[in-house]
Amino acid sequence: MSIRKESSGRRSIQVEVEVPGTPEEVWQAIATGPGVSSWFVPTRMETGEGGTPSRMVLNFGPGMDSVAAVTAWEPPHRFTAESDGLGPDAPKMATEWSVEARSGGVCLVRVVHSLFASTDDWDDQLEGMESGWPAFFLILKQYLSQFKGQASSAFYPMAFTAGSVSSLWSRLVVPLGLEHAAQGQEWRSAAGVPPLSGKVQFARGGDHPHLLIQLDAPAPGTLLLTACPMGEQSMLSMSFYFYGDSATRLASRDEPLWQAWMKERFQVPVS
Repeated sequence: MSIRKESSGRRSIQVEVEVPGTPEEVWQAIATGPGVSSWFVPTRMETGEGGTPSRMVLNFGPGMDSVAAVTAWEPPHRFTAESDGLGPDAPKMATEWSVEARSGGVCLVRVVHSLFASTDDWDDQLEGMESGWPAFFLILKQYLSQFKGQASSAFYPMAFTAGSVSSLWSRLVVPLGLEHAAQGQEWRSAAGVPPLSGKVQFARGGDHPHLLIQLDAPAPGTLLLTACPMGEQSMLSMSFYFYGDSATRLASRDEPLWQAWMKERFQVPVS
C-alpha cells in the first residue's frame, strides 16, 4: 500500500482504472445515483440550488449511510466531496473523482482520498479503502463493457460476527465450492446453495480477501465476495449485481434465499 504523506500533514491514497466509454458515459456511471448503484452500493445524489448536486449519500447497509457534501462539480471530468467517512472522531476526508479521456475510446478514472492528520491513527482505514477499490473498479469496468444502460438490480447479504477473517472466509467459500478459486476458472455453485454459475475474474487472499465472479446464471452480472476485520469482529459480504430485463425479478427472488443462507452460516445477517 502507498499512503502519500506530505509535510503539511496531508495523507492521501490514489487508485485508478482504465475503462471503456466516452467521458459522458463514464460520468454517468461514477457521478449519478443510478450509475454508482449499478456497480458499487446504493447511492443517491441530492441536489441544491440550480439543480447541482449538493450531497452524495452512499448506503453500506442498515444504519450505515455515508454522507458527503459535494464541494466541486465539473461534469463530465471532476467532482469533489467531503465527509466523515472514517468515523465521527476522524478528520474530515476529501474525495476527488476525475475522468480523463484517452485514445482508443477509453477513459482513466481516478479516485483520491485525502485527510489532514498529525498521527498514523487513520492509516489503516486509508489502506483498507485503497485495497478495496480495485475489485469494485473491475465491476465498473465490466459494467461499462457489457451492461451500460441496462436495467440493474443489486443486493448485499452480509454478516458481522466474531472470529478471524481466515476462518470465516473458509466458512463462506468452501460451501460454494470456491476454496481453490483461481482467475479464469469456470465455476458452478455446489449443491445445497441457490444455483449460480460464471467465471472467476479476480481472486485475492490475505487479511482482506476478495473473489470476483462474472455471472452467467441466474442472470448476467457480477458477484463480489469479501471479508475484512472490523474491530473485534469480522465482516463478510456477498455483493450481487444483476443486469437486463429480468434483473429486478431475479434479484427479488434470490435475495431472501441468500439472506437465509448467510443467517444459517453466520447467525447474524444484515439485510
